[in-house]
Amino acid sequence: MPQVLIEVDRLTKSFGATKAVDGISFEVYAGEIFGFLGPNGAGKTTTIKILTGLLTPTSGRARLGGFDVVRQPLAAKRILGYVPDEPNVYQKLTAVEFLDFVGDAYGMSARQKALRIGELLALFGLDGAAGDLLGSYSHGMKQKVLLCAAFLHDPKIYILDEPTVGLDPRSARLLKTLLREVTARGGAVFMSTHIMEIAQSLCDRVAIINRGRIAAAGSVLELQRLSGERTLEDVFLGLTDGVTGTGMAAAARGPLPETP
Repeated sequence: MPQVLIEVDRLTKSFGATKAVDGISFEVYAGEIFGFLGPNGAGKTTTIKILTGLLTPTSGRARLGGFDVVRQPLAAKRILGYVPDEPNVYQKLTAVEFLDFVGDAYGMSARQKALRIGELLALFGLDGAAGDLLGSYSHGMKQKVLLCAAFLHDPKIYILDEPTVGLDPRSARLLKTLLREVTARGGAVFMSTHIMEIAQSLCDRVAIINRGRIAAAGSVLELQRLSGERTLEDVFLGLTDGVTGTGMAAAARGPLPETP
């Protein structure tokens, strides 16, 4: 059995009377890309903010690499690379200054930082704009800077919230290649996306969350077989109040069982 790198156990987050996340459990293993899918407001970003330490759960537990994200936050964050759903950066810093700051936060040496920053900026095609203020960058360029920041310290775990939004096709393909290299080295990727084609082609397993609860989890083939649907999009629509063809039949049958 591969090592569990992300463990979520009966995780709940309430905002007043509303349960944004309602007792969800799942595991992500070393060597896999795990897709986290759901409609707007389903609880995806809330879950991600708990995993990255930006929110405290109401109850339940989450661990990264065996470290509890609430009780051992620094240890958990040291092995994490995170890309949020919005590319918010320090507008008055250059790309090099921003990445240098991130490298300092992770305790990288000056030599490590210089080598890695140069490599990543060149890889994502940003070396020509490395000295420009981030406030002058486009949405896609800011997204690439945040991807550089996530890869900078070569973490074991990556948590990516809609990472391909704003990326050009070349950069999106590059990201897919880099994520496969991460898993080949024994790392784990937890990725939220609304693009079903990316989830179907890239993810080893997926979980579909709806109204704060996991409706189904497993490989794409397992979910297709259990639901009788042809595509992951059909499975998704059937489990999240979709209204198309066979998706309605799947919804009528109720949620699929979670699979290990």
